[in-house]
Amino acid sequence: MEHKKHPTSDLRRWSGTLFNLGLVLSLTTVLVAFEWKAYDQVLIKTFDGMEDDWDELDIPVTIQSPPPPPPPAAIEVIIKPDDITIEKLTDITLDLNTTENTIIPEVYIPEAPIVEKIDKINDFVDVQAMFKGGMDAWYAYLNKNLNYPSQAKRMGIEGMVIVRFVVNTDGSIQDLELVRTIGGGCDEIAKEVIENSPNWNPGTIGGRPVRSRMTMPIRFRLN
Repeated sequence: MEHKKHPTSDLRRWSGTLFNLGLVLSLTTVLVAFEWKAYDQVLIKTFDGMEDDWDELDIPVTIQSPPPPPPPAAIEVIIKPDDITIEKLTDITLDLNTTENTIIPEVYIPEAPIVEKIDKINDFVDVQAMFKGGMDAWYAYLNKNLNYPSQAKRMGIEGMVIVRFVVNTDGSIQDLELVRTIGGGCDEIAKEVIENSPNWNPGTIGGRPVRSRMTMPIRFRLN
């Protein structure tokens, strides 16, 4: 036997379907309204992962210097004539009362002599003072005038006496002093033989005689 559908149940089913459809449309309308007022999304770019190249940036900088000041204005110099009037100079003629045949003698001015200080004694000279005749003449003079003291002979004294003295510009001897002595009368004999010697040839500096200091050794030796 065929079963028949009740019309009331079909009506209820269609009513529920329409209600759900209306609810979906309402929600859709609300969502569209909210989306309509919302702003466009903007993608925010971050600097994560980027290398720091700020130190390598070469930013050109242009510095504008102020223009140089204009040059100062030229100063006008006004030259006014003086009140002093200089008369024309006349030529000056010198009359020496000479003619072409006049002979004018030449004038010679001798060089001023160089005055050597008398009290200055030179320890170093260009040419050393020397006994006249040289060293051979000096040894001959000593052998002739030097006597061996008897006291030194008895005591057997031998050795060298050193005498220092000054030779003046005229060759004379002065300021004798004993530098080394041996005693027994030898010192006095050595000093006396030099003091009584004839004049020497003085030492020279630049070709001029000067006072100079000499040191002379005299040896006493027994045969």
